[in-house]
Amino acid sequence: MAIHYYEQEVPAKLKEKKKLSNFLFATVKSHLQEVTSVSLNFIFCSDAHLLQINKDYLQHDTLTDIITFDLSESPKKMLGEIYISIERIHENAVKFNTSYNEELHRVIFHGVLHLCGFKDKSTKDHALMRAKENECLQQYFQATT
Repeated sequence: MAIHYYEQEVPAKLKEKKKLSNFLFATVKSHLQEVTSVSLNFIFCSDAHLLQINKDYLQHDTLTDIITFDLSESPKKMLGEIYISIERIHENAVKFNTSYNEELHRVIFHGVLHLCGFKDKSTKDHALMRAKENECLQQYFQATT
């Protein structure tokens, strides 16, 4: 298991990375029992950086809080890069009346859930994704209190 956290241009202020990594690995295993190896890179960046990635790779000219790339070549080995805009996290925390820390973790869990196969384009899929994010938030923060 290798989960790395990189801050590019902006501080993420992410605490307890080892505990978070263990939780993320357990989350992957609970949804994809066949996975034997997990290698994830979380890159925390600015709006401008993530917008450029959105334009270059997805042909979307919009701001977003997260872009997840599934680079896996085998169902047994999860390999992914997850880019997160810290500016979007701050703004969304205010918009949704939650803490920065909770919003940051929600988005981290969102990216991992995408890699586990969860979608969010349809209304039904979006509702399931939100329920899974909430489940992760509850389990993670309950385990850390």
